[in-house]
Amino acid sequence: MDRMESQQQAQSLINWELAASTAARLAPPGPAMSPGEIGKAVDSLRFSADISVPHVHDITGLEAARDLRDSHVLVVDRASWAKANTQSFAVMLQPALQQMMDSRRGPAMTPAAAAASGAITGSQLGAVLAFLSSKVLGQYDPFAALAPDSKAPPAGRLLLVAPNIISVERELNVDPDDFRLWVCLHEQTHRVQFAAAPWLRTHMLEEIERLSTNLLGNVDSIMDRATAAARSLRDRSTGTTPGRGAILDLLQNPEEKASLSHLTAVMSLLEGHANVVMDAVDSTLVPSVKTIRQRFSARGKDRGVIEKFIRNILGLDAKMRQYSDGAKFVREVVAVAGMEGLNRVWESAEQLPTEAEIHEAKLWLERMGL
Repeated sequence: MDRMESQQQAQSLINWELAASTAARLAPPGPAMSPGEIGKAVDSLRFSADISVPHVHDITGLEAARDLRDSHVLVVDRASWAKANTQSFAVMLQPALQQMMDSRRGPAMTPAAAAASGAITGSQLGAVLAFLSSKVLGQYDPFAALAPDSKAPPAGRLLLVAPNIISVERELNVDPDDFRLWVCLHEQTHRVQFAAAPWLRTHMLEEIERLSTNLLGNVDSIMDRATAAARSLRDRSTGTTPGRGAILDLLQNPEEKASLSHLTAVMSLLEGHANVVMDAVDSTLVPSVKTIRQRFSARGKDRGVIEKFIRNILGLDAKMRQYSDGAKFVREVVAVAGMEGLNRVWESAEQLPTEAEIHEAKLWLERMGL
């Protein structure tokens, strides 16, 4: 088998099209709206996205916020969000899937076997994306342009998931215009982060490749790990074992844990920084911001048992801790060195905080000489 055939077979291990169609089929319906209401909501979100960028510039001082023409803002539904993520996952997981194929012992996998495996994993991924598609308000995707035949601009795209934003604003009973601008401030900050640090996409992709290759690359141990993860999930469901999600319990060796630690620190920085920008606005910009913050923070307490279980599997509550941990780091750095001092994190990968520094900002400040 030549290299091209091997790459094609590696990609066939996950049926990406089936994942997207499964997510579209299983995703819960969005809020009931007339075509006219949908059009107005889309226009409103685009307007909020546009006017939020100058505010991000004023708050962060990042000059990259002056011109963001190398990426797009798209207002999407749940199915489109899921499909976009299958495209990005295909980019991120290609090295791991290739490693899995290369490390496979015994006879090569037949096309029929690869197709059967791809259908199973595609359906499973689609089910996960269906669940997530009703939870995500927005997402900056820096990897979209790297997908084969991608029409995304070089720096990627920002996705605003209209049904979810509208559902949450109705659930919270808050002013729609205020809430949409508040959300866009957070999401546009991510877009600005990658524009300010053009090296960040490659760096994150390399780290994701390293982690996923370690996690999935050894096909002979993956089932043993999955069994251990399932056992951990069972223990955690009884309250005996805390953790960051059953999927992350697949990580075992020091290299894998170091990769996860670094990615955790980077994601905490990105999410925390965006949250600080979101919370830097006052009532002159978002009149009902205090009410929005209070109600948005309280909504997680009402999750049902099934949703909590799924979030536990996926480690989503660990992601929520990234928001608070990262925001605490950003605020502590800004309190000492100002926003100009914090902005040194966007200069190079070496200046990104470690996970230990996220939890103790003075360590990063000392390393930077601030």
